[in-house]
Amino acid sequence: QVQLVESGGGLVQAGGSLRLSCAASGRMISRNAMGWYRQAPGKQRELVAYMSSGGSTNYADSVKGRFTISRDNAKNTVYLQMDSLKPEDTAVYYCAAFLGRNYWGQGTQVTVSS
Repeated sequence: QVQLVESGGGLVQAGGSLRLSCAASGRMISRNAMGWYRQAPGKQRELVAYMSSGGSTNYADSVKGRFTISRDNAKNTVYLQMDSLKPEDTAVYYCAAFLGRNYWGQGTQVTVSS
């Protein structure tokens, strides 16, 4: 079992930055694939950033060059650095761990004002 707790969301103006954190407990995630998803009102949940067990990364085209996923194995934490934020980035952001089944955090709200 893995428990994931996201933090770092909030209200920011367009062009600003936020860093989301996803703290894991119950199991070390240093060798697991991790991802950040988001879901805007009325839209499907979408994968925005992915890190493989080996550390390679992939991003949705809409966030490429602006978002960066990283992990701190010592803290058992995954991060999502979000720069040059746009109003269309407004959503609830979820952390996910891929461990045979997917584990999800509770989500953190990100609101970008124009």
